[in-house]
Amino acid sequence: MTITPIETPADRDWCARLLSTTDPWVTFKRDFDACHTILSNPVKERYVVRDHGDRAGLLILDMTGPFPGYIQTICLAPQARGQGLGSRVIAWAEERIFRDSPNVFMCVSSFNPDAQRLYRRLGYEVVGTLKGFVVEEHNELLLQKRRGSWAWFRAREG
Repeated sequence: MTITPIETPADRDWCARLLSTTDPWVTFKRDFDACHTILSNPVKERYVVRDHGDRAGLLILDMTGPFPGYIQTICLAPQARGQGLGSRVIAWAEERIFRDSPNVFMCVSSFNPDAQRLYRRLGYEVVGTLKGFVVEEHNELLLQKRRGSWAWFRAREG
């Protein structure tokens, strides 16, 4: 597995196509153009995941804002699922985030029990519910994995 920044239009187009044809983005009614816009935001860290050289998924991290260390998006192509790749991508994201933050955050949709099970198995805890946050009929569960407080993290750096 390799994870590299999305740099080419072909990678961005492939990732936007994957997102726009995969849940939860289908349920969120995010079409290709909306997904392409998300993947074009230079403030976010945007990565393409490759497995054996072939595109297999994408990862978007947000290291800014009130929750630095937020896994905004992880998406694997259908043929790449069920092989442990998602766990490896999350481990990679955690390693990246824990260099700059004591916390990793992400949201998972209430209608996505498979992802909820994976995240629980990987040590994430539900710390809140965002009711009707993306679409009225579904909630987003805010998850956190922590190593310590910001005070602990800053003291460790000093």
